[in-house]
This record gives sequence, C-alpha cells and structure tokens, in this order.
Amino acid sequence: MRGEAKSQGAAFSYVSLEQRVPADHPLRAIRRMVDEVLKQLSPVFDELYAEVGRPSIPPEYLLRALLLQMFYSIRSERLLMEQLHYNLLFRWFVGLAMDDAVWVPTVFSKNRDRLLAGAVAQEFLAEVVTMARREKLLSDEHFTVDGTLLEAWASQKSFQPKDGTPPRAPGDFHGEKRSNATHASTTDPQARLYRRSRGSEAKLAYLGHVVVDNRHRLVVGGGVTQATGTAEREAAVAWIERFESPRRITLGADKAYDTADFVAALRAHRVTPHVTQNAKHRRSAIDGRTTHHEGYRISQALRALIEQVPSWLKNVAPLRKVKLRGTAHVGWSFTLGLAAYDLVRMRRLLSPA
Repeated sequence: MRGEAKSQGAAFSYVSLEQRVPADHPLRAIRRMVDEVLKQLSPVFDELYAEVGRPSIPPEYLLRALLLQMFYSIRSERLLMEQLHYNLLFRWFVGLAMDDAVWVPTVFSKNRDRLLAGAVAQEFLAEVVTMARREKLLSDEHFTVDGTLLEAWASQKSFQPKDGTPPRAPGDFHGEKRSNATHASTTDPQARLYRRSRGSEAKLAYLGHVVVDNRHRLVVGGGVTQATGTAEREAAVAWIERFESPRRITLGADKAYDTADFVAALRAHRVTPHVTQNAKHRRSAIDGRTTHHEGYRISQALRALIEQVPSWLKNVAPLRKVKLRGTAHVGWSFTLGLAAYDLVRMRRLLSPA
C-alpha cells in the first residue's frame, strides 16, 4: 500500500537529540574527551568572566563549535552558525537543545580576545596531551619537529613600502624590489613575505611549528611565529627549553634543521639530534656519532609521517589560509587545530577494534 505524503508535520517531537545520534557515531567518543578537557579548564573560564552582569555564551559552547568547524571543514563562522540552525548532530555536540537560539557569528570575534588573553587554546592542547599521556599513548623519549607555511589573510597588493612612497597601480610590481626590510602589508603588518623553497612563489605568510611524539604521531607541542629563515629552528629550541624529561630524548627533523648552531643547541640540552643530513655542497653538522645508531634510522623512517599533521590542518581543518590577522590570533587558531587533530587520532587509537 502506498504511503500518503503529509504536507503538515507534527507539532511536537518526542525523540531527544541524545536518541537521534547513533551510539557508534565517531563524535560520541570525541565529545566525551572534550567534556573531560573542558571540565579541567573550568577554573580558567571562571577567571576570564565577571561574576556579575548579563550571562554570556558559555565558552564551552564556543570551543565545541570551533572544533566542529575544523572536523567538518566549514570555511567560515557564518556557515557554522547556519549549520547549527538545522543540523541536529551539531546541536547535540555543542550542547544546544533543539529549540535553543543560535548566536550571531560576531560572538566569536568578541570572545576570541578574551579566550586569547587566557591562553585557552594552549591550555586546551595541554590538557589533551595530558589525557594522551594518562592513556599511555606517548613515549616521552622520541619526537619529531617540523614547520609548515600558513598563508596570511592579506593580498600581495597590500605589501606596500614602509617609507610612505605612493603605491603603484594595483598589481604592478614589475621592476620593483620588495623585501620585508622595506615593505609591509597594510592589511596584516605582522605577516612576512616568505618563500618556502627555491623557485617557489613568495607569499605573505606565517610559520606553524609542530612537535609530534613518534609512538602514535600525536602532537605534543606547537605554535606560530613570523616567517623567517631561522624561525623553525628557533621554535624547536624554545620547545626543548620548556620540555622537562628525566631521560635523554631524540628529536627528528628534516634537512632545514641541519645547521651547526641548532645541533649544538640540542646537544647542550641533552637531546640527540636525529636530523636528516644536508651534505649537498656543504658539510653536514650530523656526523657518524649519530648516524651509526639504529635509532637514527628509525627516526628517519618515522620523520616523514609528521607531514600528516600539517596536511590534516590545511585540507580538513582548514588552516591553509587562516582567516585571522596577527601572530597571536593565527597562533590561537593553529593551536586549537593541533588539539582537534589529537582528538581525532585518540578516538581511533582508543576505540575498540
């Protein structure tokens, strides 16, 4: 018998959001981990918000929504709010009831500075790493470091002379020598013109830095700096100085890290440099003391796997071109993206076979 197409829906729904989400949905495991992290961050949120006044959008809602934006490759916060209007799965993950009102996209802009001042993204990533260590997913001995280019939210036309020279016609750079010493972006002054490799196009960009544990390729640290030729090595040394380990550790890296000062800095901190040798037209800073060990070969085999992290951030998160300006804001979004990557990896590692 053919069913009748009804033009009028039911006035009430008796199925809750919890019942509508499948028991084996991947977001369920991630939601449990996120809730545990947010519970640990509750004292931080208490310090950021006043005790009196009009209640704000809970920071837990904002962070869960931003994580969804990265999980599902939603390119803007405006589209994210559109999804929250009708996507019941998104409402369940954020914590909204079926009839709760959705806030406007500008709420993210107004609250981002508050969350940035409290270093919430860094604290969130630290809690995720602590959870991974508690689940015995980290080795605390063998790590790999790498850098990735993040395009700035600024066009080449905004790269104008610092001395106030009248700009040329838009897009006319023929015969003009441009460098970071003489030019700056009028849209994002902290962005730097940077060329990733010889022969590639120079872009206004930042550099994102990632430190990964070799056991399960989980991110244990990272951040964003201005794009310079030494930023990758300086960021790696800064992480080593903050990292505390009772035993000697190894740090894998690509050829860009094969410099005498970087290798010396690692050895001064009791870190074994498992850096790829760069012996083309020069002498490598890595000698036989390191390369003859079996551990060096293993680190080199695992080093390429770190590329999965920036690949996920750029193609899924998406953070290839960050829609924020300034090192602090770009770094905040990048760090939250690292935490999102860890949550996805941990869900797979901790789920039953």
